[in-house]
Amino acid sequence: MRVWRGAPYPLGATWDGQGVNFALFSEQGTGVELCLFAGTDHADQQQIINVTERTNQVWHCYMRDVRPGQLYAYRVHGAYEPQDGLRFNPAKLVLDAYAKAITGQVRWDDTPFGYTVGSPDEELTRDDRNSSGAMPRCIVIDPAFDWQGDHPPKIPWNRTVIYECHVKGMTIRHPDVPERLRGTYLGLCTEPIIEHLRALGVTSVELLPIHHHITARRLADRGLTNYWGYDSIGFLAPDARYAIGDQVTEFKQMVRAFHAAGLEVILDVVYNHTPEGDHLGPTLAFKGIDNRAYYHLEPDDLRHYVDFTGTGNSLNMSHPNTLQLVMDSLRYWVIDMHVDGFRFDLAPALARELWEVDRLSAFFEVIHQDPVLSQVKLIAEPWDVGPGGYQVGKFPVGWAEWNGKYRDTVRRFWKGDAGQIAVLASRLSGSADIYQWTQRAAYASINFVTAHDGFTLHDLVSYEAKHNEANGELNQDGSNDNLSRNWGVEGQTDDPAVLDARYRAMRNLLATLALSQGVPMLSHGDEIARTQRGNNNAYCQDNEVTWVDWNLDARRRALLDFARRMFAIRAENPVLRRRTFFHGQVIEHPGLKDLTWLRADGHELAQADWQDARSHSLGMLINGDATDETDETGEPIKGDTMLVLVNAGETDVDFVLPDHGGWSALIDTARAPQPTGDRYPLSANSLVLLRLTPSLSSSPRPT
Repeated sequence: MRVWRGAPYPLGATWDGQGVNFALFSEQGTGVELCLFAGTDHADQQQIINVTERTNQVWHCYMRDVRPGQLYAYRVHGAYEPQDGLRFNPAKLVLDAYAKAITGQVRWDDTPFGYTVGSPDEELTRDDRNSSGAMPRCIVIDPAFDWQGDHPPKIPWNRTVIYECHVKGMTIRHPDVPERLRGTYLGLCTEPIIEHLRALGVTSVELLPIHHHITARRLADRGLTNYWGYDSIGFLAPDARYAIGDQVTEFKQMVRAFHAAGLEVILDVVYNHTPEGDHLGPTLAFKGIDNRAYYHLEPDDLRHYVDFTGTGNSLNMSHPNTLQLVMDSLRYWVIDMHVDGFRFDLAPALARELWEVDRLSAFFEVIHQDPVLSQVKLIAEPWDVGPGGYQVGKFPVGWAEWNGKYRDTVRRFWKGDAGQIAVLASRLSGSADIYQWTQRAAYASINFVTAHDGFTLHDLVSYEAKHNEANGELNQDGSNDNLSRNWGVEGQTDDPAVLDARYRAMRNLLATLALSQGVPMLSHGDEIARTQRGNNNAYCQDNEVTWVDWNLDARRRALLDFARRMFAIRAENPVLRRRTFFHGQVIEHPGLKDLTWLRADGHELAQADWQDARSHSLGMLINGDATDETDETGEPIKGDTMLVLVNAGETDVDFVLPDHGGWSALIDTARAPQPTGDRYPLSANSLVLLRLTPSLSSSPRPT
């Protein structure tokens, strides 16, 4: 084939309509071979191109005879000196760090490992066997696509309702999704799924990782798979396992369909580590391209990796080319793939320039000044496993965070733990104690009760211990601190009384989520009581344990109807989704504070009441005039005055209602809403939502 000099930018394989430019960064490498393959047969190598041009540590060439669809990978020459952090091995085929599509999976044997597996000196002896037969291939893509005038929905944060879901798990068992589309990008954007999401009040779909990922050898050897996808190897490549044909085109079709329905697409992205693991891990891409540039290495022992993630390695965000890779990846997904935001897995790991988490790290600075990325939704999982890794409330302006404190407080309160009233009030009102000091708004808090990691909502009220035996790790994996309650029986039961209690508990949790200030996030299937049979770490279960079961009985259908009702109420009432925090200020009309906390006798809580560990009930009175939304002319949008009553105790409470007019009950999680007078019979373990209806008021009641 004819080979031209080419250009060092853009990195990756770029089709310009006439040929393809190949560019690969390697600072320490001494030579690069571009390997072209004729087909998917792993033994079928077509041609090796010696890439001789090097500009600013980027190896590059241009080939007019190459077309989209071409399969390729690299071999990088250089020193194999693990003690100095150098792990080059040209016998090992490596994937392009900038590949925009990848086909195939690792066929596990010993050949993908750069060292001789089982050697006495571990990884110090280089293995010279060719890994080509075990490795996936990169694909040259044609980026052309008819977006048909697509525009991002740009849902305001305070109107956002996030739905975390798995592409395959959401659709693989759905009877109304065409069978050939189940488990795919195209299946996820079919009419039945979109209708379900919109009826539920969802505005933004957050996809579990769809970057091309690897199933580790230890899982493959046990017949398991990396189902969740938290082992990315292709930061620009949508995973082909969720496609029928061309994964890039089908992903774009999915985004276009979601946008047409008014739904945003948020990606869960994993830039903190890769599946190449520690010093005994395989050589798949970054380790063989430039180990010292891409990974955090122990400063005094370059043979070993710094691990802030619990996976064996951490990406080295202090290196400019690694930072460039992450930023280029993010911009690609926004500009070329039209996604609307990102949730960053173990985000503090990205902020560790040297060791400590640095709120002013280059990662944040670059994003904040970027005209593209600063305008999309940015969500942090604000913890990692390194020192000082719990960073809830410490991310900069412009970032929202998974509020782990919200999750834990709500779980503790509804399972009946003592002393939760004061902290619950803060969580219900937007967690100002966590976020206000950074000058962020209430929507900095991503409120959630469950997520992919941990119990589902059904299992949270059905199991008090994890049941992860199917993972093959002797039930040692997954968290032991679940803050769950089984309501009398561990696991499955047909006992009507236990089932009644569990479904009431699920309604309490869903209602709390919908009525809390901040941004609610649902985990897929929670609205229909999806179960994982007590498995709280189902990352490796690509089967009916994790797939959503759409065969709904009466109880599950009623729960879905309840969830729809709750989020409809939220959408209709601006006081339930404020942009700013409450301030406890009195509003002239009707003479109420913007937010008032009430005890069961109808009086405002005093300081001593907040310290009463025996109290399990609380009233949250939200003034309808305390809205901070305006119409197109700038006039405030009037809201309803709402009263939320919660009782996590084991006894009923006769709650005295404020004398501001008549009240009508909209929601009662224990039974049908009751008629109201000057009191409301608040059942044990229940939540009630009332709306002020002044027209129902007769003469004022004495206080």
